[in-house]
Amino acid sequence: MAKGKFRQGLSSIVQNWKMTQKSFPFLWAESLGFFLLGLFVVAIPVWILVNPVTSLLIGIPVGLLAATYWFSRRAMAAAYSSIEGQPGAAAAVVQSIRGNKWPMTPAVAVNKNQDMISRVIGRPGVILISEGPASRVGILLANERKKTARWVPDIPIYEIQVGVEADQVSLRKLQKTLAKLPRNLRGGEVTEVRRRLDALGNAANALPIPKGPMPTSARSARRPR
Repeated sequence: MAKGKFRQGLSSIVQNWKMTQKSFPFLWAESLGFFLLGLFVVAIPVWILVNPVTSLLIGIPVGLLAATYWFSRRAMAAAYSSIEGQPGAAAAVVQSIRGNKWPMTPAVAVNKNQDMISRVIGRPGVILISEGPASRVGILLANERKKTARWVPDIPIYEIQVGVEADQVSLRKLQKTLAKLPRNLRGGEVTEVRRRLDALGNAANALPIPKGPMPTSARSARRPR
């Protein structure tokens, strides 16, 4: 059993490495550099103050930790790049967040250009997440906001535009943006809002949600519009 889990874990690491190296061809050199940096930063002082054996016993794990950290960052960036621009990419990122903190109904509104609005219900209230150019998704967001407000008039509604334009949230910043929203509802209230809005349905069958490894964190966020 343990041997099978080890092989499965090793296979997953190899697959992630191959996927990441496609986006970052010099990944091996970058990881090696971080390993050596972590090793020398720790090992040299310990070598001088204690002894060579202890310096290696401490420095090697630190170097491995530094290399692993850098690899994880690169893997996260590669995972975002692999789905960025695909219809449903934002929905895929939200659905990959651990703990099911952000229950989502993908593609509640879609236009002929495959711009789409997905609806998230959580402690902040209702969050409408758009994918597509700002010039096109504005109307979609406005219509969906009006429709949602009819069912839950007293619940806060936030809008987040995901895209590459100046006033939009990039895919890799989406999770942090959600985390920054205020907590306005209690658990029971979230359940009640979900129950009401489930009746609205969605157009999820019209567009596939990208599959594959999803990143679980990002570095910065913006306020909801």
